[in-house]
Amino acid sequence: MERITLFADVLLPLPLPGYFTYRIPFELNEAVMPGQRVTVQFGKKKIYSALVRRIHQKVPDIGTIKYILSVIDEFPIISEIQFSFWEWMASYYMCAPGEVMNAALPSALKLQSETKIMISPSFNGDISDLNEKEYLILTALQEKKSLTITEIAVLVGEVSVISTVKNLFEKGIVLPEEELMDKYKPKTETTVSLTESFINGTEQKQIIDSLEKKAPQQLKIVLFLFDLHLRSEEKHINRPDLLKKLNISATQLNALIKKGICEIDTRQINRLDDYTGVINQLPDMNIFQEQALTEIKKGFTEKEVVLLHGITSSGKTEIYIRLIDEVLAQGREVLYLLPEIALTTQIINRLRKVFGNTVGVYHSRFNESERVEIWNKVLKANEPVAGKSENIRIILGARSAIFMPFNNIGLIIVDEEHDSSYKQYDPSPRYNARDSAIMLAKKHNAKVLLGSATPSVESYYN
Repeated sequence: MERITLFADVLLPLPLPGYFTYRIPFELNEAVMPGQRVTVQFGKKKIYSALVRRIHQKVPDIGTIKYILSVIDEFPIISEIQFSFWEWMASYYMCAPGEVMNAALPSALKLQSETKIMISPSFNGDISDLNEKEYLILTALQEKKSLTITEIAVLVGEVSVISTVKNLFEKGIVLPEEELMDKYKPKTETTVSLTESFINGTEQKQIIDSLEKKAPQQLKIVLFLFDLHLRSEEKHINRPDLLKKLNISATQLNALIKKGICEIDTRQINRLDDYTGVINQLPDMNIFQEQALTEIKKGFTEKEVVLLHGITSSGKTEIYIRLIDEVLAQGREVLYLLPEIALTTQIINRLRKVFGNTVGVYHSRFNESERVEIWNKVLKANEPVAGKSENIRIILGARSAIFMPFNNIGLIIVDEEHDSSYKQYDPSPRYNARDSAIMLAKKHNAKVLLGSATPSVESYYN
């Protein structure tokens, strides 16, 4: 049987124009696919994990061509739509495709020679699942605080060890040093609620009358929390959300804490915990929400993008939930963008009470283990999960969530579409997530709903 000489154009996470061509070794002809990561030598000494863009038989017009060293992934981690989206972004925002790749992929998926590896603080000491090379690397890391990929290659006696390091990542044993130094921190939440002494006390009326005369801003806080206590299962609210929602200063809240009317509580949150609560029915809507929903659907028959202009607390989230439910019923996915990470906690709780563990969260404050885990869950959203009936089909996140490996988006919601936080100023690509989301939706043949109480001039005009 005649062997075919194949070449691969690969994308490197570097600020360089275009793609680079490497030859595929005969023994890897059947293993290499577009969208997979492979290890390549770039320059005289540096080793990178690169993404295969396309495979062809055209011989490059250069004297010497290097070989792909190894294949990292069993299956593609990037789709054709994502490559197309990255190329549009590189062209529109005038940067290199490698810079878009650098922004899009979690750091743990972009290994190179200089990447420093450390033992993860969460490693439980179990070495029963390690092969000889992995155990050798772990032993060296226990003696020395950190090792570069190059140092590991010398230790193991192989040119390409990125696949081995990848396995250690997946087993939760190692993490990149920069992630451990800067981002490996538990997420905490500070919440506000009324004190038990105020709720059960006999002087509520006197306190409220006093606040009405002397401190109307403080009264606004008390009445909001009292209403929350009566209407909601959760008797507390995220502190930044409360201050922003009521447009009040921390001074007013601190005064109520000193008076013993309010209290704060700080607790650690595990972002990727499974939801185990009760799944509720879809929320009821009033006549105005029903009318808005009807007009949105009518707008979607004529246009791909619709603007929902509704004042604060007018019930836009209930409309979003109805539309999400219809998209999920079609077997498609939903991307729900928010301008700030701080806003996600309250929204994720509301969505999970309706959609359960089909909801996932993704943003830049996740540590590497969490980001890679959620990336893989979205990548495998269409695969059946043993023992589970739920896959992640809704992603809630800040601007970086547009880079997730979606299979089939049906709807993108851009809440607070006017917010300047959707714009990334540095480093490159300097993109606007709202505008990029509209292009991403076009590539998936999906709809976009922009929501705001104060729409941007350009969205309102469009």
